Amino acid sequence: MSTTAPSPIPPCRACQDRPPLGIEFSMAFQPIVDMRTRTVFAYEALARGLDGGGAAQVLGRVTEDNRYQFDQACRVKAVDLAARLGVDSHVSINFLPNAVYEAATCIRATLEAARRHQFPTERLIFEITENEKVVDKEHLKRIIQEYRRQGFKTAIDDFGAGYAGLNLLAEFQPDIIKLDMELVRQIDADPVRQAIVQGIMGVCKALNIEVVAEGIETLAEYRSLRSFGIYYFQGYMFARPAFEELPQVHWPAEDVDAPVALAC
Repeated sequence: MSTTAPSPIPPCRACQDRPPLGIEFSMAFQPIVDMRTRTVFAYEALARGLDGGGAAQVLGRVTEDNRYQFDQACRVKAVDLAARLGVDSHVSINFLPNAVYEAATCIRATLEAARRHQFPTERLIFEITENEKVVDKEHLKRIIQEYRRQGFKTAIDDFGAGYAGLNLLAEFQPDIIKLDMELVRQIDADPVRQAIVQGIMGVCKALNIEVVAEGIETLAEYRSLRSFGIYYFQGYMFARPAFEELPQVHWPAEDVDAPVALAC
């Protein structure tokens, strides 16, 4: 095996001659659990202020002029911290599609961070939030294609809450969709939400897309969603985000997977 160090990766044109980012931030991590095996499938990396404060204080300083640098810095910071914390599952990183100029070039800093820490790139998931309006769908499709070529998983976050809904899913099929928390809130007592989520599950099953239910706070929500065939979960019921560390997961009692009577 060659021990030659990889050649330095040259920056793309968007990286050149840029002033410092000027935004100091770190990351919190929240687990996504697989209830079939009661293991952590992934940790989502969430931007936080250096004092652990919420994402709003960081994201509020992102502008059109620095969004590219911020997107790049978030990816690198997530990989750096995940490696330092010894994450042995997937790491899920949010990305801004409108901040990616060329997918193959703009991913280089992330790949370099993964190589530096010997973090397997096949354990990286990139989430696009449906709350960000996609300016160029063809550009987004090229990004997804390149990420798949690199071996990454892709996800649509906040599915059902944003600009595109099923139209975005028709344009490209990610590996994962994450149901928006407003869709799952009190779903155990809401037949309308139950019907919507069951419909989404049917589409995802046909397209071979995994589903994550996020924002789970109660056993009743969890049991209802389990009855629909969902087994990936994220939310306060399992663990709150932990600043620069991996939180302990609170697993529900074994018997809560029993069938539950839904509203009708």
